[in-house]
Amino acid sequence: MGQVSATKSIDIAAAPDAVLTALADYDQTRPAILPEQYRDYHVLAGGQGAGTQVHWILQATEKRSRDVQATVTVAGQTITETDANSTMVTTYTVQAAGSGSTVSTTTSWQGAGGIGGFFEKTFAPKGLNKIQAALLGNLKTRLES
Repeated sequence: MGQVSATKSIDIAAAPDAVLTALADYDQTRPAILPEQYRDYHVLAGGQGAGTQVHWILQATEKRSRDVQATVTVAGQTITETDANSTMVTTYTVQAAGSGSTVSTTTSWQGAGGIGGFFEKTFAPKGLNKIQAALLGNLKTRLES
C-alpha cells in the first residue's frame, strides 16, 4: 500500500477569515458548494467548525464510491476532515494572497497494494482533482458574488 494524494488550489477575492468561515460552515455553505459527486450529504453533529461531524457518499467514478463520515478539526488557517471509515484525510488551508486568499485542498489516503494500487495511484488523483476544482470553483463563485 502506498500513499495516494491529490491537491488543488484557487485564488479567491475574499479575505482569509471570510473564506475560513465559509469553509467551516457545514450547515449552509458546504451543501451549496458541493459538486454532483457528493451524495447523501448531511450533518451528524455540530455544523460550524471544529467538532462537526458530517456524512456523504463520494461518487468518484461511475463504479467507485466512498462512504465518508468525517470529523472536523480546525487549527489556525487549516480545516481538516478525517474520515472514520477509511484512512482518507482532507485539509483546506487558507492563506492571504494580495487583497484576497489562496485556498489549497489536499486529500490523501493509504491506497491499495499490487496492480490495483498502481492504477489507483495513477488515476485516482486526476479524478479527485476535477472534483476538488469544482468544489473550490463553487466556493469562489459564492464568495465573489
